[in-house]
Amino acid sequence: MLDFTNTEIAFSYKSNAELRNAYWLFSTLKYPWVVKCAKIATFTALKVRFPLGWIIKPTLYKQFVGGETLENCRRYIDLLMKYNIRTALDYSAEGEKSTAGIESIVKETLRSIDFAAKNKASNSFAVFKPSTLTFKELLQKASGEQDKLSIEEIVEFRKFKERFMALCQRAYEQDVRILVDAEDYCFQNIIDRLTEEAMRVFNKKRAIVFCTLQMYRHDRLPYLYQIYEDAENNNYYPGVKFVRGAYMEEERTRANLMGYPDPICKDKETTDINFDTGVAFVMDHIDRMEIFLGTHNEQSNYKLAELIKKKGLQKDDPRIHFAQLLGMSDNISFNLAAQGYNVTKYMPYAPIRDILPYLIRRAEENTSVAGQTGRELEMIRIEVARRKK
Repeated sequence: MLDFTNTEIAFSYKSNAELRNAYWLFSTLKYPWVVKCAKIATFTALKVRFPLGWIIKPTLYKQFVGGETLENCRRYIDLLMKYNIRTALDYSAEGEKSTAGIESIVKETLRSIDFAAKNKASNSFAVFKPSTLTFKELLQKASGEQDKLSIEEIVEFRKFKERFMALCQRAYEQDVRILVDAEDYCFQNIIDRLTEEAMRVFNKKRAIVFCTLQMYRHDRLPYLYQIYEDAENNNYYPGVKFVRGAYMEEERTRANLMGYPDPICKDKETTDINFDTGVAFVMDHIDRMEIFLGTHNEQSNYKLAELIKKKGLQKDDPRIHFAQLLGMSDNISFNLAAQGYNVTKYMPYAPIRDILPYLIRRAEENTSVAGQTGRELEMIRIEVARRKK
């Protein structure tokens, strides 16, 4: 029986010392003011090039990152595979503002696809964040007013599209599924269009390219139906990754400042309904679609497991994947894997300085997502007490 309260299974891969370190970290992250101060201090230190590795590496980095390089990640990958958990390799270097920096991200992401292809038993997905392939200002302008792009901007946009498609092409050639991360509302539109184009080209036999739907947006459910209709008309198999979304306040603030309608659902209940309805829709059309469930919500994971059972599908049906972030919700990941479901951990990697924006987001998420840090702490506390008996 699936039981997310089984902490013995959830933390079987962690030593007592590692459990204590995790408890200390989440105990710190539960205070928003601590995270806010850490964010300010971190970005100030980056500007003056103050060394941060000595404090970041044994704390946030150790909890949420696989390593600095693909090779560094191998130890963690092998450890997870012992528990039937695969990985989605995510080169999480962000904030590059130079063409050379962008090209280095493209090259490393290609390497991650090749690495996954050589290690298919343990690496089930590759990942990329479209905004790291160009400049965000260009994406925002191209998403709304392509006809107003300058000649220079048109050239850069073409380069962006070439980079985007090159990653999908490599994934197709290597037979590796690839997840296109969701982005800010103000430039998600152009990413949707390119992802649709890639799915039409590369998903003819099965899902290779996966779009990501942030279901706290009230337009994502209609968009899901649109994807299905397009797949039927153009004979391809969409891959759909579901997440709720983590930047509600930022999106609402931006919408107010820029004068467009708030894209976020009115409340969490509506978001949950959107999420569950979308998942059920894909499961009702699983012969045409594939699903990647990216959530730390226990009920959402239970519901998908029940749908699998209700439809008489195998737990390890290759079209259905559960996923959580590395370092979070191990009670969900490890218990699902122990029951035979397909489970993936999102494994970010990059040098410490390059991955700091990602780590700050993880810290902020653990203060903003209702109850997440409290759940992590309670699970660790229960396991520590169990081991003392």
